[in-house]
Amino acid sequence: MNILEEVIQSFELDQDLQSRDAEPFLDALIGATDETILDRVFRSWDGKGIASDEIYEIARIMADRCTKVSSHHETLVDIVGTGGSRSKTFNVSTAAAFVIAGSGVAVAKHGNRAATSSSGSADVLSELGVDPAVDAATAERCLDDIGMCFMFAPNFHRLSPTLAKVRRELGFPTIFNCVGPLCNPARASHRLIGVWDIGLVPKVANALALLGTSRSWIVHGHDGADEIALSGPTSVAEVVDGRVREFMISPEDFGIAADPNKGAKANSPEESGQLIREILLGDRPDTSGERSVLLNAAAGIYLAGMADSLEHGFGLATESIRSNSAIEKLNQLAEATKA
Repeated sequence: MNILEEVIQSFELDQDLQSRDAEPFLDALIGATDETILDRVFRSWDGKGIASDEIYEIARIMADRCTKVSSHHETLVDIVGTGGSRSKTFNVSTAAAFVIAGSGVAVAKHGNRAATSSSGSADVLSELGVDPAVDAATAERCLDDIGMCFMFAPNFHRLSPTLAKVRRELGFPTIFNCVGPLCNPARASHRLIGVWDIGLVPKVANALALLGTSRSWIVHGHDGADEIALSGPTSVAEVVDGRVREFMISPEDFGIAADPNKGAKANSPEESGQLIREILLGDRPDTSGERSVLLNAAAGIYLAGMADSLEHGFGLATESIRSNSAIEKLNQLAEATKA
């Protein structure tokens, strides 16, 4: 019996993946060409539930193996949602990344095309005129020269087209949605990671605590969003120096009122790209879409230590848009990745 069959059986018995099996199991997943058995692996895993130790082990191996990106910036932020959210907004974290960079904090964003949503970060960046699939040398140059880069996951991690195809066809998020944000090739020191399920907040936080981070947040909006929610409370697990602390935040902590509209929607990369460009240009001031972006950018600015409170971070994020710094970061990244 091969290891994939063995692991399926253990998952069906409600047993977690063992640490000693993690590397051969991952290699078997990558090497598999049988879509049926991959489908069975993920369905049995979903039925059992993803464990924190499983997230850690797979992320540890992938982070160790990935193509690395270096930078002269000591402080780097990554802001990313895992996907799989019930609340299908536009690509808020991608928009917020430009706002954070526009505020003067270097951003090393890691992402992929959509697997469980209508628009992944790579999809919407293409719509915005950025080539997301640059090599490591180009990403490194962008990070050093512009203060921002995008690292397209398939160019930095050795997975497989078959694995990606099965994930897209499943219709639900898998462990790779959790692992991807933990495997930043630039080893971003500060991360804002949104997860699709509140039960994953402590699990991903505990995995990140073992992997190491300066100061990061794992968040889940109580409206179902894999980002900080505009409509009400957000659960947070903060990871600092290997310790995890859980609490809740709300829009009022940023100095604004909650908005029951939950933010703007987009059903395609084209719609999301258009909305992001309008927000960064300052054409949607004080709308729910802009405020969603500002909330999440503010948290990234705060985590990086540029702001002494979330409300201060919100002000700096707002200035990033109003001063045209955010849209300039988009224009610079588009120019730098042009073929």
